[in-house]
Amino acid sequence: MSNLFNLIDPKEVDQIFTNKLEQELTTEQIDLTEATGRVLARDINSPIDLPPFTRSTMDGYAVKAEDTFGASETKTVYLDLVGEVLMGEEATQRLESGQAIKISTGGMLPEGADAVLMVEYTEQLGGDLVEISRAVASGENVVQQGEDIACDEILLTAGSQLRAQDIGALAGLGITEVEVFSQPKVTVFATGNELVPPSQTPQQGEIRDINSYSIASFSQDLAVVNYGGIIRDEKQELKDKLKEALAESDLIILSGGSSVGTKDLTLEVVDELGEPGVLVHGISIKPGKPTVLALVDGTPIIGLPGHPTSAMTVFKIVVKPLVKLLAGLKDKIDKEDNYLTAKLSRNVASDKGREEYIRVKLEEQDGFLEAIPVLGKSSLVTTMVEADGLVKIDLGTEGLEQGAEVQVLMF
Repeated sequence: MSNLFNLIDPKEVDQIFTNKLEQELTTEQIDLTEATGRVLARDINSPIDLPPFTRSTMDGYAVKAEDTFGASETKTVYLDLVGEVLMGEEATQRLESGQAIKISTGGMLPEGADAVLMVEYTEQLGGDLVEISRAVASGENVVQQGEDIACDEILLTAGSQLRAQDIGALAGLGITEVEVFSQPKVTVFATGNELVPPSQTPQQGEIRDINSYSIASFSQDLAVVNYGGIIRDEKQELKDKLKEALAESDLIILSGGSSVGTKDLTLEVVDELGEPGVLVHGISIKPGKPTVLALVDGTPIIGLPGHPTSAMTVFKIVVKPLVKLLAGLKDKIDKEDNYLTAKLSRNVASDKGREEYIRVKLEEQDGFLEAIPVLGKSSLVTTMVEADGLVKIDLGTEGLEQGAEVQVLMF
């Protein structure tokens, strides 16, 4: 129990696991239709030029740009209309000087043409003559072959989390399967004799389990989550449940059972389960000081505080980067980067002995975002419901003043 509340700086948390965690990440090949949100295991190089041919971005006429020079509304230029390229057709006709070929948006640019004149600046006279009232430059209204991405160019790097636009780009290249990191298996437990499942009506002295569901929800974008259920404050039950979870989990998260007390057995049980056991008990963070960081035979175990706000805050700041690491994200264990800038609506005092995170909601005020502190005890889950994000008050700072520009870590 020598680690008991020997508080560490939150900045040291990252290194706790990066220095000790040696899990080898596995990969799998999956269909593109199932790949949204998954993390690439290998770089993807384009097998083709995209677009595969030079094409028009407008309805109009394919021309040689030099044939339009000097054209204006008061001094029109005339070109011979010699053909048309339809969408989905190969352009087989070569354009010569003094000629124009009608073309649709997305149509293949004929050989000899280097620009497309928008139809709005033309008028077709008779059947084979086009009047032009505007000049175009070479390359105007045209996308060159390979301009989007060239053959063999890297499109996406290993460690990228695939978004909708990435999926679309891969489809455009004809890539229908991707190699991704297997999603880590995360088991979430709640501990405490006072807890009952949400489906059960609490008796006097009992409350429904909140943390299992909020913490699991935070994890589901990157991991396969197993709801481990509720563990009573009994040593053998805790030990049996954790031992079972260790056999099938890449990460175990407990909520409750981390504060000082006769029934809080987490430290003792974890140390008995394997090496090196408890690494840290206590982080200089508010809310969430009594957080437990442990490693048992290569599997991290995180003990979160029991209060819902504390548990969710610590997950966002401490645990989510670890889940990212296990999922193979290129950012590894770096902090989240989803921030918005806002101005604080009021003075906020802080315990300068801890890095503090305050809940805020955002409202637009006179053209800028205002961060309004959501006050309340860490046991009140509605303060998180009302909040849009968190504002950090640095360690050693006594607070923030009204009007201060702050970075809001969004939920």
